[in-house]
Amino acid sequence: MENRVAVAGIIVENQDSVETLNGLLHSYAQHIIGRMGIPYRARNISIVSIALDAPQDVISELSGKIGAIPGISVKVAYSNV
Repeated sequence: MENRVAVAGIIVENQDSVETLNGLLHSYAQHIIGRMGIPYRARNISIVSIALDAPQDVISELSGKIGAIPGISVKVAYSNV
């Protein structure tokens, strides 16, 4: 399957889930182009964006696993490249 370039937008509302999220992202490190995390202290959340270059099924698998973590939401946008 051909690789796709995508960005995953992640909102972390449960800080207790951060360690689980980081471990999961580490296991997909070979597909991650870059990552940016922003703590939004006024709302007690974190905003994370992940740039990916991977087969679509791998991106879908990762986003499904992220979305299954309690207190975390994720949305993925794919490029047309």
